[in-house]
Amino acid sequence: MNNFFEELKNAFKKRDNGLMQIITINIIVFLFINIVHLILWLGNADALYKRVLDQFSVPASLTSLMYRPWTLVTYLFTHEGIFHILFNMLFLYWFGKIIVEYLGNKRLVNVYVLGGLIGAFFYLALYNFVPRLPLSAEMIGASGGVYAVMVAAATLRPNLTFYLLLLGPVRIKYIAGFFVLLSFIQLPQVNAGGNAAHLGGALIGYMFISQLRKGNDLGAWITNFLGWLGGLFRRKPKMKVTYVKKEKVKSKVKVQGNGESMSSAAPNQDEIDRILDKISASGYASLTKEEKQRLLDASRD
Repeated sequence: MNNFFEELKNAFKKRDNGLMQIITINIIVFLFINIVHLILWLGNADALYKRVLDQFSVPASLTSLMYRPWTLVTYLFTHEGIFHILFNMLFLYWFGKIIVEYLGNKRLVNVYVLGGLIGAFFYLALYNFVPRLPLSAEMIGASGGVYAVMVAAATLRPNLTFYLLLLGPVRIKYIAGFFVLLSFIQLPQVNAGGNAAHLGGALIGYMFISQLRKGNDLGAWITNFLGWLGGLFRRKPKMKVTYVKKEKVKSKVKVQGNGESMSSAAPNQDEIDRILDKISASGYASLTKEEKQRLLDASRD
């Protein structure tokens, strides 16, 4: 647990730390929402709080959504109840660690965002095609993204085990299967919109890993978009012209204990993606010592 809080504290101090950054954003939004609620409640302004929460909640009405399109993303980071955010973040952390270990932080972010978007689509489809459901409904919560991460992890490494209280070791494919089945059964009973989002997230989580194994990265556009967005806020270095005398430079070489040698040059992104794809297809154990070292070098950049 101490390790978790240490990771949380340094969430934005490390590069490519998407898992802890997502959890941190969820916690910040949770605290903001509840502090605003408390202040407005003390001022007897509950109606104003509803208007604030509306700016974070995705509405079932397509007409309302036209005026609040950003809620397709903000709802995915918004919670009101302590147990709602607690269980979502615990599941995200446990299963997200698996995605990060084998596929990296960028793909974890991609799965989470895709789960939220497809979860919102399932929610909107349900409320707009089932007449008995009220279009006045609104939805918040990270469950769509969390289910996507959970099912993606179970698809990637189905036989990994979690040790559950009272049950002992359980393979994660059974844990994921149980919660997906539960959401399907409860669809007509309670929280129809939330359960629809769970199912949408679960579907995209499975599809993401299945397509990745075929060489198709469904979330590449998210990585490109976030890279472009980050570039807008990144300080551009001042142009400086210098003249350097050309010299022959010999590349440094690291000698491994088994006598193998490797260049110390930093691996490029294409090489890292190739190694991550190999992990996805055949597991970490399939990597050569050189490939493992390249991953380690990249994580230190």
